[in-house]
Amino acid sequence: MSGSKGYVLDANVFIEAKNRYYRFKLCPGYWKALITHHGNNRVCSIDRVRDELIVRKSDRDESKKEPDALSDWAKDSVPETFFMQTQDQAVIDAFQQMVTWVDSQTQFTADAKAEFASAADGWLIAFAKANNLTVVTHEVYNRDARRRVPMPNVCVEFDVDYVDTFKMLEDLKVKFILSPKQQRRK
Repeated sequence: MSGSKGYVLDANVFIEAKNRYYRFKLCPGYWKALITHHGNNRVCSIDRVRDELIVRKSDRDESKKEPDALSDWAKDSVPETFFMQTQDQAVIDAFQQMVTWVDSQTQFTADAKAEFASAADGWLIAFAKANNLTVVTHEVYNRDARRRVPMPNVCVEFDVDYVDTFKMLEDLKVKFILSPKQQRRK
């Protein structure tokens, strides 16, 4: 990613939006904005987040036979380049440094450390560090965290910027407005 500030999105940015305020039928403009800004080299995520989103479909209650719209979107609607690969040596090196740092922190439980080492979170921050991107997450800094390693805590330690979805949308100057056809119905 080049040019203006770029953003790499955490899984919770997609999941929270899909489940609440930017549901696909309620605000399709959100999902289109992500793809548009990806096309402008401003927004992406990583392969490991995609894997988390795709797995969601197999985790749903099969008896309900409801498709998981987010899983389908991640598989079928975004360009293949949206979910960037994390095999680059700079990303791997940054990830290893982050895992080493997390392991050295006595405040985190062993389970929290193991989860950080195995989940996409560390890879996302490492990708951001290696590519000078801003992490987008709904997680918040928590100096006293023990049972989970908050992404912002690692971002602060490794000098990686982070914001929430709304700050990213504001920075990208995204606006959701009624279409002219809907405005005429007033």
